[in-house]
Amino acid sequence: MEILSNLTSKFPTFLLTGIPGLESVHAWMSIPFCCLYAIALSGNSMILFVIITQQSLREPMYYFLSMLSATDLGLTVSTMSTTLGILWFDAREISLDSCIVQMFFLHGFTFLESGVLVAMAFDRYVAICDPLRYSAILTNSRIIQMGIVMILRTVVLIVPLLLLLKPLYFCKMNVLSHSYCYHPDVIKLACSDIRANSICGLIDLILTTGIDTPCIVLSYILIIHSVLSIASPEERHKVFSTCVSHIGAVAIFYIPMLSLSLVHRYGRSAPKVVHSMMANVYLLLPPVLNPIIYSVKTKQIRKAILSLLLTK
Repeated sequence: MEILSNLTSKFPTFLLTGIPGLESVHAWMSIPFCCLYAIALSGNSMILFVIITQQSLREPMYYFLSMLSATDLGLTVSTMSTTLGILWFDAREISLDSCIVQMFFLHGFTFLESGVLVAMAFDRYVAICDPLRYSAILTNSRIIQMGIVMILRTVVLIVPLLLLLKPLYFCKMNVLSHSYCYHPDVIKLACSDIRANSICGLIDLILTTGIDTPCIVLSYILIIHSVLSIASPEERHKVFSTCVSHIGAVAIFYIPMLSLSLVHRYGRSAPKVVHSMMANVYLLLPPVLNPIIYSVKTKQIRKAILSLLLTK
């Protein structure tokens, strides 16, 4: 028992990983990371600001876009401190409790963003397939109810997942694969039984991505069917172009997330730098690209941002 207690710990310290093989140039690598974080923070803050301040953007579509920007800001902030801490100061150590707090926000905002993308798909479905009832269906009170449901779903799913980490024992060589705490990465290091953690993680995945992805796909099947019934090719193009921004947001969110999950499950023999790069792409791509996509593709957002910048 004494030997076992020396090998395991219930209150471990984890070691985060920067970019394997490039430790000597971490300070230089921090420059592109700082640029990406600056783009994510400024871009999403700008979209939030113009939606809040511009009366012309008080519509359901822009309310959902403001939710997307808020979740992207949360995702960025939740990992920025540990990533830059490693690149600047080689501050790799993190306690289990700090790890759990970071995972609460990291996975919480991920679940929220998935829910917001479903809400945005529903918004596009109603706008295209039932435009006459758009205002009656997506009222302000209903949008607030949808936001509350997303938050409640996130809390209900994430809290049991993280509480199950507390009883686990961990071996002393607790080196994580990423610059932040990621649940599948953490439980792999446990010396005790993790079946309950794995089952809970699978249930959470089914109740988020497993439900949200088919809902988004179904909404676009119905949208495409409705668009194809329009006789004029110009009108078809005009209607479908309103969905391009959302399709881009869905692609840059789900493709990196699924790729990282596959790397964790089936790519254990892959080089460590692959895990690191996939992890950074997974969290940085959506917050960086979403503001750019919506600023370029959404005329009203573009006009609002330009008018705001030109009046300064």
